Amino acid sequence: MRLLTHNMLSSNIKGVANGFPLKIEVEKVVQKEVDFNIDFLKNMFYKVEWKALAEASRTMGYAELPENADAAMLESDDFLHKFHHALLELHLEEGALVCPETGRKFPVTKGIPNMLLHEDEV
Repeated sequence: MRLLTHNMLSSNIKGVANGFPLKIEVEKVVQKEVDFNIDFLKNMFYKVEWKALAEASRTMGYAELPENADAAMLESDDFLHKFHHALLELHLEEGALVCPETGRKFPVTKGIPNMLLHEDEV
């Protein structure tokens, strides 16, 4: 599961008011090379929740993203390469996503998050 995916997921358990960002419990992280696309990165920059991305990347062992970012940083090749690596090349292969409010764990197996809810959570 890429951090791009993580940045778009939230806990939809009944009664949960704050289901984003999901915390990450890491068992296995893999890096998969992805073609570098500046236009894609510049468009995605405005769609991701930066603090959640930076925290998630640190949790997965990549501490190169700054705490805060602004659009001026999109002119830096170094920043774009770091953003690209965190967003697209880091994959949570095994682990769990944890609801920040309830602590409910959603397993990630073979890179696929299982966000299905139990009957009493719907």
